[in-house]
Amino acid sequence: MELGNVPQPQYGPGLEAPGSSTPGLVSMVHGFLRLVQPRGLPIELIADLAQPQSEKGSEEYVKELLLYELGFLVCAAIGLLFIILVPLVGCCFCCCRCCGLCGGRMYQKQGRRMACRRRALYGSVLLLSALLLAGDVCAFISNTRLSQAVSGTFPNINTTVDNLGTYLASIPQQVNFVIDRSDVPLDRTNSSLQNIGPLLGGTIISGIRSSVDGALGSLQSLLGEIETLAAAFGTISSTQGRLEELQGNYSPRLGNLRESLGQTLQRCGQPCAGVSPDGVTFTANYSTVPSVEQQLEALGEVLGSSLAGDLEKVNSTLEKTPDEVQNQTRDVVTKTQDQLGLIQEEIRSLQQQLPLLDAEESIGDVIGNVTSVLDDFQQPLTDLDGIRWNVCAFLCCLVLLVVLCYLLGLLLGPLGLKESALPTQRSCLSNTGGDFFMAGVGFSFIFSWLLMLVVLLTFLLGGNSYMLVCESWRSQQLFQLVDTPGLIPGFNLSEALGDPSGTLNFSQIYRQCQQDTALWETLHLDQRVSLDELLNISQYTEEISAAFEEVNITLSPISLLSESQRDLLLNASRAAQPPNFTHTLQQLDQTLTLVSLQDLATELEQLVDKAGADVKQDLQDGAAELRELDRELQASFSGPLQSLKENIYLAQSRAAQLETQTKTTLDTAKETQEFLGREVVNIIKNETWAFLEGMLDFFNTYIAWAKSSLRRDVARCKPIAQTLDNAEAITCDYLLDSLNAFWFSLGWCTALLLPTIILAVRLAKFYRRMHIADVYRNEAVEIGPMYNLYRIPRPATRH
Repeated sequence: MELGNVPQPQYGPGLEAPGSSTPGLVSMVHGFLRLVQPRGLPIELIADLAQPQSEKGSEEYVKELLLYELGFLVCAAIGLLFIILVPLVGCCFCCCRCCGLCGGRMYQKQGRRMACRRRALYGSVLLLSALLLAGDVCAFISNTRLSQAVSGTFPNINTTVDNLGTYLASIPQQVNFVIDRSDVPLDRTNSSLQNIGPLLGGTIISGIRSSVDGALGSLQSLLGEIETLAAAFGTISSTQGRLEELQGNYSPRLGNLRESLGQTLQRCGQPCAGVSPDGVTFTANYSTVPSVEQQLEALGEVLGSSLAGDLEKVNSTLEKTPDEVQNQTRDVVTKTQDQLGLIQEEIRSLQQQLPLLDAEESIGDVIGNVTSVLDDFQQPLTDLDGIRWNVCAFLCCLVLLVVLCYLLGLLLGPLGLKESALPTQRSCLSNTGGDFFMAGVGFSFIFSWLLMLVVLLTFLLGGNSYMLVCESWRSQQLFQLVDTPGLIPGFNLSEALGDPSGTLNFSQIYRQCQQDTALWETLHLDQRVSLDELLNISQYTEEISAAFEEVNITLSPISLLSESQRDLLLNASRAAQPPNFTHTLQQLDQTLTLVSLQDLATELEQLVDKAGADVKQDLQDGAAELRELDRELQASFSGPLQSLKENIYLAQSRAAQLETQTKTTLDTAKETQEFLGREVVNIIKNETWAFLEGMLDFFNTYIAWAKSSLRRDVARCKPIAQTLDNAEAITCDYLLDSLNAFWFSLGWCTALLLPTIILAVRLAKFYRRMHIADVYRNEAVEIGPMYNLYRIPRPATRH
C-alpha cells in the first residue's frame, strides 16, 4: 500500500545582500571590537539584574557593568578628550600663529639638509593623504552599503516573514494530507469487502486445490491411459478383421495361380523340374490372432461411466466457491463497512486535537501584526535613512575637502618650488601649495571634533550592539543567556510551549530546527499528547474481528470417487491385461507367402529360354501374374500388418503399467478425500482470518505511517531556524557591519588628521614665501696642511 511522502512547502529565495561589499574592512572592524571588548557576554550579571530580589547591591552591579564595558569606556574617554582638546588646541594654535609663534613668524632657517627634510615630510604627508583618501572611500562605500542594507531590510524581512507564513500555512496542509491519506486504507478495505467473494473465495479455492488438483490430475491421467488402451485394443480387433477379410479374398487367387503354374511346369517337362509352385500360399492364418473383446468390454464400462463428468463437477463446485462466499458474508460486510465509517470519523477528529494547529494560528496572528507594523514604518525609516545618508556623505566630503587641500598642496608646491630661489623669493605657485597645506590644517581643526563626535556615537551604538548581539550569537553565549531561567520575569519557555517536563530551551530548539527536525519531536509533544491514543482505532478493529468470528462459510461437498467407481477402475485395470500375442507377433515378422512371389517370377522368366515353344508364353504370363499379385498383396497387407503390430506393442506396454497406476491414483484420491473431509473447515477458517488480518494490516500500516509522518515529516522547523538566521544576518551582516565599517573608516580618517596636521604645518614652510630672508656668507679660512678647509657660514638678516 503506497501512502506517499508528506509534501514539503516551496519557499522563496534567500536574503538579498547589499550591492557593495568590504570584507577586509569588516574583518578589521571585528578584530578591533574584539580587542576593545575581549570579555564574553556577562550572563551572570544580566541574570542577576533580571532578578527582582538579588543579594548583590547596586554598587556591585555598576562595578561589574563598568568592568565589562571598560574597553568601550576607555575608547569613549579618548574620543571625548579628542572632541574637547583638538578644537582647544586648534584655537591656541591659531592665536599663537597670529602672534608669530608656533611657526607663525615667516622665517625659515636654511641648512644643508633642507631638501632631505622636505622630501621626508612630503613623503609622509603623501602617505597620510593616501590613507585618508582610502579611509574616506571606505566610509563612502560603507555609507552606501548601510543605505542599501536599510532599503533591502524590508524586502528581506518580508521575504523571511513570507517564508515563515508559508511554513505555518503548510502545517495544516500537511496534517490534512496525513488525514486524507486515511482514504487509501479505507478504500482498499472497502474494495476488499465488496470483492470478498473473489478474494476470500479465491484463497479458499487455492488452499483446496493445492491438494485436490493432484488427485484430479491423476484421475484424469488414468482415464486418458484407459482411453488410449481401449483405442489400442479396438484397433487390434478391427485390424484383425480386416486381415481375415483380405486373406479370404486373396486365398482363391493364390490357389488358382498355384494350380495354373503347376500345370504349366508339368507341360514344360524336364527343364522346369526344379521349380515348384507349392509355396504360392499364405504363411500365416490371421484368424488365429487372440481376441480382445473382453478387454474392450471392461475398458468400455469405465469410459462409458459418469466418472469424467463427476470429475468436471468437482471443478465446477470449486469455481462456485466465490459466489457462495459472497452470499454467505453479506451481513459481516455490512457491519464492517459501518465500522469503517466510524474509523474515518475518528481519524478526521485528529485535526481538532493536534496542538500544532493552535500554535499555527497564534503565531500566524503575530506574523500578521509584524507585517502591518513593518508596512507602517517602512516609509518613515526610509526617509530617515535618506537624511542620515546625506549627513554621513557631508562628513565624508569634509574629509575629502581636507584630502583635496593636501593633495593640491602636494601637487602645486613641488611644481612651483625652485631649489635656487630664496625663501622670500618663492613663486606664487609654490606659495599657493603651502597655503593649501595650511587650509587643510585649518579645516582639520575646524571639523575634526565633529567627525570624532559622530564616530564616538556610532561606535558606542554599533560596537556595543555587535558585541552584545552578533558576537554572543556566534559564540552561543546569547543562547545560554536566553536559556537562563527567570531572565524574563514571569516568562518560562517550557510553560509557554506547554512542555510539562520543563526541559525545553531555546538552544535545543534552535539546533534541532537547524537539522530540519519536525516540531513534534522538537517541542516534545509526545509528553503532552499521545499519538497512540489519538490514533487508537482498536475498538473498531475489535468490532470488525468479532463480526468475522460469526462468519460460517460452508461449501458444497466435494467427492472425487464413489466406492462403485473405485471398484470399476480396479476391475478394469485387471481385466485390461492383453492376451498372449507371442505367436501372432512371430507370424507378423514372417513374409506373407511361403516363397517370395518376386523370386518365383524371376525363376520362371529364366526358364523361358530353356522351355519349349508351347510353354514359353505361359511361363511369361505366370511370372507377370506373380509380380502383379505380389504388388497387390504388399499394398493391401502392409498397412494393417504394421498397425496390428504397433497396437499390440502399445497395448502390452500400457496394460503393464495400468494396474499399478490405478492403485496409486486410487490411493491418492482416497488421501485427498480424507484431507478434504478433515481440513476444508480449517482452510476456510484460516483463509478468513488471513483476509481479516490483511484488511486490518491496511490500517496498521497507515497508523504507523501517520505516526512516523507526524513525528518526522510534518512541520519540519528549519524555516524557524532560517528566520532567526536571517534576522541575525540582516542585523549583523548587513546593518551593524555596515554601520561599524562606517565609523571605523571615519575614525580612521579622524585619527590620521592629527599627524597630518603636524606634518602639513612643517611641510608648508618649505613652500610658502617667507618675509624674512636667511643670508649665508661664505668666508675662506686658511688652515695648516694637516687640516681640511672648512667654510663657516655666517647668517645675516635683511629686511
